[in-house]
Amino acid sequence: MRTKPVDRIVAEGGQGEGGELKRTMSLLQLTLFSVGATLGTGIFVVLGEAVPLAGPAVVLAFVLAAVTALFSALSYAELAGTIPVSGSSYSYSYATLGELVAWVCGWCLLLEYAVSVSAVAVGWGAYLSAFFDDAAGFTIPAALSGPPGEGGVVNVPAVVVVVFATLLLLRGTSESATANTIMVFLKVGVLLFFCAVAFTAFDSGNLSSFAPMGWAGISAAGSKVFFSYIGFDAASTAGEEAKNPRRDLPLAIVLSLAIVTAVYVLVGLAAVGAMHWERFELSGTEASLAQVLDEATGRTWPSMILSLGAVIAIASVVLTVMYGQTRILFAMSRDGLVPPVFQRVSPRRRVPVANTIIVAVFIGTLAAVIPLGRLVDATSIGTLFAFALVNVGVIVLRRTRPDLPRGFRAPLYPVTPLAGVAFCLYLMVGLGGVTWTVFALWCLVGLAAYFLYGRRHSRLATEPSGKGAA
Repeated sequence: MRTKPVDRIVAEGGQGEGGELKRTMSLLQLTLFSVGATLGTGIFVVLGEAVPLAGPAVVLAFVLAAVTALFSALSYAELAGTIPVSGSSYSYSYATLGELVAWVCGWCLLLEYAVSVSAVAVGWGAYLSAFFDDAAGFTIPAALSGPPGEGGVVNVPAVVVVVFATLLLLRGTSESATANTIMVFLKVGVLLFFCAVAFTAFDSGNLSSFAPMGWAGISAAGSKVFFSYIGFDAASTAGEEAKNPRRDLPLAIVLSLAIVTAVYVLVGLAAVGAMHWERFELSGTEASLAQVLDEATGRTWPSMILSLGAVIAIASVVLTVMYGQTRILFAMSRDGLVPPVFQRVSPRRRVPVANTIIVAVFIGTLAAVIPLGRLVDATSIGTLFAFALVNVGVIVLRRTRPDLPRGFRAPLYPVTPLAGVAFCLYLMVGLGGVTWTVFALWCLVGLAAYFLYGRRHSRLATEPSGKGAA
């Protein structure tokens, strides 16, 4: 139950073994980092699985997920402006709820970030296949474009995009941020192009049975599409590489969520208006937006443009979420809870090289052999749990350290964090029993790892009695 003092967490910011991280990221880059980590994950990949659950009311499912994310985003914004370090909700939990809870949170973040990158990489492969099919009539062999159990042997395109992101991250944070900025602008442009084309085929009759499965369907779809909001907290993992973290981190988190929600609702409405919701289930492909354009125009060139944009743009999700994964492991390693190799910083490039390579190998393996649907649900439950802890952390820190300087305060306290906890638990309940079983097993493995390694190597544990308490 030992907590790590906030002042010490902040003082250690940027320090790693062999060097320190470099502060290079502006407000624009931080905002686009969060947008890059979020936008595309749900619209390009998960929409086709969510529409059959809710029908045209999938638009309301996006709003439900957005409201859930908003409460947690406000809590993230407060803690990011108070504890501006790389560990995100792991570090916030360490300062407020104790080492064991922080470990479980960090363990869930490993599930959130690593598995979400793997899921997006799988979707990237689907759009790459669609682009090749439209542009050259060439289809990537099923054995090389799908996981075992879905007609494939290994998903090679998913591995390729992970390697691409890894090479960018190893070049440096500034170079990665610049590449992400370009890809985000391209991604938004492609989605606006989709809306422009889809609205030309908009048929109000497609919305006549707006919520065929009622509120239960909307809620189930909300749990599914919450996956598409994972990533708005990416800016919080850049706390030690932001130029003005106390001011910019809260702004970046809230701005990115607003941008992403507006785009999701617009694209979702255009999609279900252009193609009847029952057709989504029949299409049988992750590349659902390309299918919409094919049916709306009867031509291949619009879907070819969309697929090319998705191929480039979804790569930004892989890049930014992999970045967040490495920085959380960096913070956990600095606290002694995972091996020291994860905090070693290259003196020349100022990035954790070994950390990045290890994460890439793990993510690439998952993406190569595991189907998309299982990845999405496993990611959502781990994320919702971590978000709930962040909301609780705001309440605890307001009570225990009201004196701390805060770059942002969640409005309507304590309603905001309490509502955040309630919405997270509500969406967690909407996930299936298999997902809960996987989550429970993941937590048990994490607890075993903590008691076998983390508890004995914790830097706070090696200090004289009393120094580790807040």
